[in-house]
Amino acid sequence: MLAAALVAAVLGGAVAPPAAGAEIPAIAQRQRAEKKSFTDSEIVDGFLKTAFGAEYHLAGKVDRIRKYDTPVRVFADGTRADRKAQLAKVVADIAARVQHLDIAMANNGDDANVLVKLVRDRDLYRTITTFYGSERAKEIRSSLDPQCLSGFRKNERFEIEHSDVILTVDNGDFVFLDCAYEELLQSLGPINDTSSVPWTMFNDNVSMGFFDVYDQYILNVLYDPRIKAGMTVEEVKAVLPDVLADVRAWVKKVNNLAE
Repeated sequence: MLAAALVAAVLGGAVAPPAAGAEIPAIAQRQRAEKKSFTDSEIVDGFLKTAFGAEYHLAGKVDRIRKYDTPVRVFADGTRADRKAQLAKVVADIAARVQHLDIAMANNGDDANVLVKLVRDRDLYRTITTFYGSERAKEIRSSLDPQCLSGFRKNERFEIEHSDVILTVDNGDFVFLDCAYEELLQSLGPINDTSSVPWTMFNDNVSMGFFDVYDQYILNVLYDPRIKAGMTVEEVKAVLPDVLADVRAWVKKVNNLAE
């Protein structure tokens, strides 16, 4: 499954730290203009549209929840120390804002189940070919023409076992962080892009550069223990009211949202 398109922390009463790129003007501007208040139906609509289906898939049905059921460890493979440092901040930010997700950086590739390949823009297509073969690379290029890419491998229970993320390092800080958040988050399960939800980074027409409140709702719903890998849409809808109430309380706390 592919998509073009990013330490579990119990914070108590604390507010999550600033986003990884809060000092970048383009990101700071988007944060100031960010919509933070959503109805239950708006959150549910975005969750169902991103957690089910896939923007690009190779085979098989995709009408089930897909998520990790184990700790997630991320390894950055590349030579740019500055990009590795930024990626580590992105991972820490995600860890702080998703309540039931145990995610952190790994010291080596053998200990990781998410491999992030950091490449130059001119090497992107060649890297995609190395990962997926020439035929699939041609399909990806023609249908998606990606700046960055993520995909995952799941088992028969729809539990994600391994993810691959490819990020370009030489297109500027905003593009790097925008890709890093989107692809890392999609590699955790909500892999379907949608153009009908205007508040999510999983919309190809939306560029964020940070982990916005709306997508925090989506990831917190997905990683609530009551939402299990392999669930159908109807099974998810049955537990969503209780899940959403708890998710709302958490997202409010870590973002210091008003009533």
